Amino acid sequence: MLRLASTLANRPPVSVQTAAGRDRLRNRDPAGLDGEIAELVDRSTQELRRAWRTLHHSGPPLGLSRDLIIRGLADKLEQRAHGGPSRALQRRLRILAGEFEKGALSFDPGIVLKTGATLVRQWGGHAHTVLVREDGFEYEGQRYRSLTVIAERITGAHWSGPRFFGVSKRARAS
Repeated sequence: MLRLASTLANRPPVSVQTAAGRDRLRNRDPAGLDGEIAELVDRSTQELRRAWRTLHHSGPPLGLSRDLIIRGLADKLEQRAHGGPSRALQRRLRILAGEFEKGALSFDPGIVLKTGATLVRQWGGHAHTVLVREDGFEYEGQRYRSLTVIAERITGAHWSGPRFFGVSKRARAS
C-alpha cells in the first residue's frame, strides 16, 4: 500500500460533528499534513495515480497533468484534515458551474448574502424579519431555501424574493 494511504490510516483522526450533521475527520497534526503534501512532489506519477484512486475512489481524469494530480491530492488531504467547503458554498459553486456550462460567456454571481445577516421588510403594517443561514433562510422559526417562497408567504402573491427584501441589483444601485 502507498505510504500516503498508510500514513492516513495510521494517523489518529478526530471525528467532528459539523452544523450540517456530517462527521468529518480532522487531523490532529498540521505539521504532519504539510509534510505529506510536500512529499507528493517526490512520488512517481504512477504512485500519484494510485494515491488518487485511494483518496477519490476513482482514477484521475484522463489527460490530467502531474502538477494537477498533486494539487488534487493535496486538496483532498486538506479537506480530510480540516473539513471541506460548506454546503452553501458547494451549492453556489454548482449553480455557477451550471451557468458557465450553459454557454454564458460571462455570468454575474449576483448578490451574496453573508450568513447571519438579517433582512427586514415592512409589509401590511408588520415588520417581517428573515435570518440568512448557511443553508438558506429562516423566517418565523421555519427554514426556507428561497427568499421568493418567504415573500409569497408574506404577501400571498408571487414576488421576486430578493427584490421584495431589497437585495436585488436594481435596489442596490440606487
